[in-house]
Amino acid sequence: MNSDLVPDDLWERIAPLIPPRPPRRHRFAGRKPVDDRTCLAGIVYVLRKGVSWTDVPAERIGCSGVTCWRRLRDWTEAGVWARLHEALLVELRHTDLLDMDDCAIDGSHVRALKRGDHTGPSPVDRSRPGSKHHVIVDRHGTPLAVSLTGGNRHDVTQLIPLLDAIPRIRGRRGRPRHKPKRLYADRGYDFLKHRRLLWARGIVPKIARRGAPHGTGLGKTRWVVERTFAWLHQFKRLRIRYEIRADLHQGLLQLACAIICLKRLRTSF
Repeated sequence: MNSDLVPDDLWERIAPLIPPRPPRRHRFAGRKPVDDRTCLAGIVYVLRKGVSWTDVPAERIGCSGVTCWRRLRDWTEAGVWARLHEALLVELRHTDLLDMDDCAIDGSHVRALKRGDHTGPSPVDRSRPGSKHHVIVDRHGTPLAVSLTGGNRHDVTQLIPLLDAIPRIRGRRGRPRHKPKRLYADRGYDFLKHRRLLWARGIVPKIARRGAPHGTGLGKTRWVVERTFAWLHQFKRLRIRYEIRADLHQGLLQLACAIICLKRLRTSF
């Protein structure tokens, strides 16, 4: 079962990024640490199935859910998921599977069952506590950067932070890419200030105008970001936010983005 959750191609990419564990004080005392690949299988199991950490089947995975949560905490604090995502983006650009000329950005609400950072009264869920997933994608829907905010934060507040969060993607001769040529967005991003900020960065804003009738044709390009949200929310743990710690939910988001990038690499051959 673990090979299905953590296939060889995923493990080969993530193993070099995992920080080494500190040496044990007493070499022969206590239990040996659980294998990293086994813990990663438990993390992916929770991400896909949406079960609580205490409901992880230890007899099938090989370790308890609490152990998996601790590794998720340690690897998130070490920045493993962000580096994995960046490494896969480099591979995609190297194989000419990344098209950053046209990018799209949007946000999506999720309910937060527990309090914590980056939660707030959701305007689309009767002011219940919620969070927002924000993502920027390339022409094919490949996630370039993702962020987490409270449910009451406006989408436009993450426009510039998401652009800044795009890593400098190498993989081809020349300068690394870190910004699109054109950015597509819905009416929620239609502010003169942010249009000017995009122009100042050399990015052409393709943003629907507020008050204008529908049918601008931007949906022909912008639909890919909605499909990416559908891909992300196929991971059941991301449909509802259960984590109190915002960084852990962000880490699961980045892991899901990395798995999506890996799937794109697989289907290209």
